Amino acid sequence: MAGGTRPGTTVEEIYRTLRERIIEGRYVPGFRLSQGALAAELETSRTPLREALHRLEADGLVVAEANRGMEVAPTSPADVEQHYVLRLLVEPTTISGIIDLLTEDDLVRMTQDLEAMEAARHRIRDFQEAHLRFHQTALSRYPKALAELTESLHLKIHRHQRLYLSHPHTPEQFTSVDRNFLEAVRARDSELARQILEFHLIDAALGLVLDSDPDHSFDALLVATRGLGIELGTTPENRAQCPVPMRWRRLGARTDLELNTSNLRLVRTEGVS
Repeated sequence: MAGGTRPGTTVEEIYRTLRERIIEGRYVPGFRLSQGALAAELETSRTPLREALHRLEADGLVVAEANRGMEVAPTSPADVEQHYVLRLLVEPTTISGIIDLLTEDDLVRMTQDLEAMEAARHRIRDFQEAHLRFHQTALSRYPKALAELTESLHLKIHRHQRLYLSHPHTPEQFTSVDRNFLEAVRARDSELARQILEFHLIDAALGLVLDSDPDHSFDALLVATRGLGIELGTTPENRAQCPVPMRWRRLGARTDLELNTSNLRLVRTEGVS
């Protein structure tokens, strides 16, 4: 057969097959990805397989180890914290900037995904998939470089959820915050949408990190929130006792919001307008 690749084993299809196996946990962190074994299993040649593995390496899902070849990348609560910090620094301001680019069709899709989240609140995988789709609609309007970065972060966080999150934390709280976010987007209120997404990302970061490690000492998240004019009430050791009190300190921030979850409690701040 020309090229040594059977139908159905293009680079894209090999990439997607391996990516799904990594995200699902079939290939656990540290699993050695033998090119010989994979080529035999997938009935393909090594050339497209190598290219697919390099794409997975660029995604951060695979790492090259000296004298060992490639293996599935590790993931940890500290990694998740870093991933959410990058999202926190990128997405809320991007949403604020592209809010007028979202179409009525986009809003319909987001509404449908929100309804799917509500219907799947007792089915963790379906809930996570619908939640991912909800935010990916706005992602489709991001500038290319920001979209690629954000999509990569979504993928890594989604993988950690599939590996370690045994149940969705109070899905009703997630959908409630996302409903407020959608209403702000529908009203084209850029500052409100930005603040709600900031709250949502901090809430999600706390939930997923602490689900894996209740004694986690936060670092990057506290640096980023201080830079954004957000105060989090952590302990002197930078640990979090939920619900963590949160307040906006920056000028122009709305102080009349009603946002509270089991992870995060919004505290109104006098004198900020």
